[in-house]
Amino acid sequence: MKKRIFTAKFKADVVLELLEGEKTINELASTHDLHPNMIRNWKKEFLENAHNAFDDRHAADLKEELQFAKKEKEEVLGEVGRLTMHVNWLKKKSEEVLGPDWESQFTPRPKG
Repeated sequence: MKKRIFTAKFKADVVLELLEGEKTINELASTHDLHPNMIRNWKKEFLENAHNAFDDRHAADLKEELQFAKKEKEEVLGEVGRLTMHVNWLKKKSEEVLGPDWESQFTPRPKG
């Protein structure tokens, strides 16, 4: 039997449905083809982490990480651009100095 994987949104929706109080755990478990203990665990985890929804520091940390990643990506892309220009320049100069078949001079030949 294949293990089912549930998204965070699905889990939150099921827990919120439970917290609304219109359905029991057993009714929700039956509706969504889940084990009641799974819903209990999700509810416990949901309630233990609810404070994160109001934690400004968490959002600030994520924003800072995103800015750092963006800056790092820009630096990497800049370096790739510089290296690409160098490679193209070297290819052009190699062709000027060694001729159009310069690459064949550096291709390993089979032994034998």
